[in-house]
Amino acid sequence: MSKATPSLLVQGYEVVIGFETHTQLSTQSKIFSRASTAFGAEPNTQACAVDLALPGTLPVMNKGAVERAIQLGLALGSHIAPRSVFARKNYFYPDLPKGYQISQFEIPVVQGGSVEFFLGDEKKSVRLVRAHLEEDAGKSLHEDFIGQTGIDLNRAGTPLLEIVTEPDMRSSAEAVAYAKELHKIVTWIGICDGNMQEGSFRCDANVSVRKPGGPLGTRREIKNLNSFKFMQQAIDYEVRWQIEQIEDGLEIQQATVLFNPDTGETRAMRTKEDAADYRYFPDPDLPPLVVAPEWVERVRSEMAELPRVMAARFAEDYGLSEYDASALTQSKEIARYFEAAIAASAPPKLAANWIMGELARRLNTQDLGIEQAPLPAEKLAQILARIADNTISNNAAKQVFDALWTDTEAQVDTVIEAKGLKQMNDTGALEAIVDTVIAANAKNVAEFKAGNEKALNALVGQIMKASAGKANPGQVNALLKAKLAAA
Repeated sequence: MSKATPSLLVQGYEVVIGFETHTQLSTQSKIFSRASTAFGAEPNTQACAVDLALPGTLPVMNKGAVERAIQLGLALGSHIAPRSVFARKNYFYPDLPKGYQISQFEIPVVQGGSVEFFLGDEKKSVRLVRAHLEEDAGKSLHEDFIGQTGIDLNRAGTPLLEIVTEPDMRSSAEAVAYAKELHKIVTWIGICDGNMQEGSFRCDANVSVRKPGGPLGTRREIKNLNSFKFMQQAIDYEVRWQIEQIEDGLEIQQATVLFNPDTGETRAMRTKEDAADYRYFPDPDLPPLVVAPEWVERVRSEMAELPRVMAARFAEDYGLSEYDASALTQSKEIARYFEAAIAASAPPKLAANWIMGELARRLNTQDLGIEQAPLPAEKLAQILARIADNTISNNAAKQVFDALWTDTEAQVDTVIEAKGLKQMNDTGALEAIVDTVIAANAKNVAEFKAGNEKALNALVGQIMKASAGKANPGQVNALLKAKLAAA
């Protein structure tokens, strides 16, 4: 599968992508009943009479689900509707026990807002249409080896917040970056555990293509993308497929499609319905949901610092770029590690570079979260302090880092001494080495004076070699340039 195309055009076509994300809310009970939402129970052991809509039962709104919707709205700068309405979305499917799904249609609880993120070092923003509360359906279990399908209704009634965007994304890379940012936000504020394998965070991508400046093309909806890797592969395949169809003179039919990770292809599941096909009407068993301003303000006061607010604080307090500040707030754990390093007197920019660079690479290599890092933030701060005071070079610091990563009891200064990593700070000794290298490399000296900057790098390399790597690179450059200018 090809990588995402970074430009707006693919084979002369503009890609248009919108997202619908089903976020399972972190309540212990379902949205309209007291049945458990715990994952992994035996089939059909967590579906009560209300979930099944048995005669005589009535749904009762879960207050915790509403509060989580308010939290998301506050996090994304959305409007919290003071009055919203629940509707019945009518369709037939074996795992939908009521024959309809309780959702919101005309007046959702969360309206508007946006998600901001970086694609590389470019800042992007995706507008939201809405986020509405609804219940999940059950699950069909296909037992191919016996040729039968079973129905598990444990998920029926599980609370969802469906987050719908405008069609603002123009590449699979941008779509994945948006999804990752949204995933970060819902897990950060604690309204969803974000477990994609268990179905807690499921994305549907609406994909179409058009000629630049033309009307929007016919979209096809890729359902239930449960990994960022498959998300990008599915969108890339779908874009290529649609372009091929159009180039062959065929029309795109609106449809719901599934992605097969084994073949890397999408396939049509059913013709895509429009809103009118669902025959929405207000649910007669549920009154309008009223959210008073006092409720919104109470939820706001109880929320932790949001990632975008924390990123702005990092940029202002520590002089970091907007990109660096955003990267350090990708998770609470990364942000905590950075702040712990700063509290231990690490230079902020140096700490940011090392956390996003050397530390991130090591964690990725070993598939570890930052909370599992064997090197605590306080020891990283000690390493960085030795770089800042010119005790060791950046390259020597990586050797200290490696030693402390594998030996958690080791001490920074002890490792520096044992490995002989201290920089040469004796100006007289360094000056003698510089003089020797200049005298032995007349050709490089001449080339540098003739304007060849690369010749200077060659001289610096010779000096570093002569000093066994212990010379201070900054001091070497300054001293070398001064002597060459005077020569």
